Amino acid sequence: MEGTLNDQITGDREKTRVALTSVVAALFLTGLKTAVGFATGSLGIMAEALHSALDLAAAFMTLGAVRIAALPPDESHPYGHGKVESFSALFETLLLVVTCVWIIYEAIERLFFRPVSVDPNIWSFVVMFISIGIDYGRSRALMRTARRYKSLALEADALHFSTDIYSSAVVILGLLLVRIGQSGPHRDLLVKADAVAALGVALIVLWVSARLGRETIDALMDRAPKGLAEGIIEEARRVPGVVSCPRVRVRPVGLINFVDVVIGIPRAMPLEQAHAIASQVEERVCGLHPKADVIVHFEPVSPPQESWPERIQAIAGQRGLVVHEVRVQDSEGRSTVTLHLEVEPDLTLSESHTVAQRLEEAICSQLEGLEAVETHIEPRMSRPTSGDSRTARIAEVLDRLRDLAAEIPSLRDFHNVRVLSQEGLLYISLHCVFDGSLKIEEVHRLSSQIEHGLKSRLPGTESVHIHVEPRDGS
Repeated sequence: MEGTLNDQITGDREKTRVALTSVVAALFLTGLKTAVGFATGSLGIMAEALHSALDLAAAFMTLGAVRIAALPPDESHPYGHGKVESFSALFETLLLVVTCVWIIYEAIERLFFRPVSVDPNIWSFVVMFISIGIDYGRSRALMRTARRYKSLALEADALHFSTDIYSSAVVILGLLLVRIGQSGPHRDLLVKADAVAALGVALIVLWVSARLGRETIDALMDRAPKGLAEGIIEEARRVPGVVSCPRVRVRPVGLINFVDVVIGIPRAMPLEQAHAIASQVEERVCGLHPKADVIVHFEPVSPPQESWPERIQAIAGQRGLVVHEVRVQDSEGRSTVTLHLEVEPDLTLSESHTVAQRLEEAICSQLEGLEAVETHIEPRMSRPTSGDSRTARIAEVLDRLRDLAAEIPSLRDFHNVRVLSQEGLLYISLHCVFDGSLKIEEVHRLSSQIEHGLKSRLPGTESVHIHVEPRDGS
């Protein structure tokens, strides 16, 4: 984050410096062309002087725009102030169009209605060649900075200066033809070349204005970079756990793309896991565009191959309930679901039964072909269980475990046996070691056999928690 902030500060300083240099260059060219235009009477040079005056106004606007755009986001402008550069570019485009209208009008007047004497002396050529040299240097510097920082205001300024290069060349050609015509047989025809050159300047400026206007309107309308949304959707779908990516919105502001991504995740997925998936999507989007500001919103959806236990977990989660040990039993085409429902320990039996009944009705309404739902209600563990861990019955528990190990050959070892005694009830936990090649279904069956064996041989055993480990210890 600190590196990005330093880059932004450096970019703002460079944009301000190059904009200020453009103001100085435009001021010099405007004064020089105006003086020579009045001295020679050349409409082409006067058009160029007006064009440079427009460049000067545009340069001032650009300087102000980049200064405002550098301001940090605030309460009224949460996306920052970068759009001011687009407004500056749009206004510069309108100025270009107005200039073209005046140049075309004056050129038509000189071509058909009002002849004007033009004196194409050496200074008219000198000033135009100086203009080309300055315009070339400024347009390159501005365009280089504009592309580096994606600044529309600087790009508009660069187009102003680059347009001057071509229009100056057209004016030089017109002045040269006028000078040739002063001593040649086609004087009446060639003397109008200056006005024709002015028309050429106007057409070039209009062409550039149309291009710049289109880019500016795209920026103001938040047109997303081509292909970026499709790339984001493709990257998001590659993240494990993402079921769909129905919507992506991209809002470019200068160098930054503000990206809103909506992803679908399995509705039974825990919140922490869903958040981790959203973070992975954000990282992938930032990989596509390092300066992106990404917000990922995830929605619960039903995966194409969602199992009944997963659907039941999701139905319970929608109601803020926790269920476990969800089992689906099929017999002669009839399906039955059994599950354990955790409720708050301070609820009465009637209240708990109502919660369970509403959950059962919701499950039956959403699972087609389900015959019945049998719910085992138990209190939710809201605080740690306290009791005596130094119970005298630990030796008895170990003896019963040794007996069970002799009866179950697949049980290779057991350890970490803990026994908690509370109000005469036993809470047992232990680690059991099985062969690592066994299927988990078989291991679960053996674990249940150990659990039931301990409960049947140790009266007062309330619960048995078994942690299974493979024989190789991995």
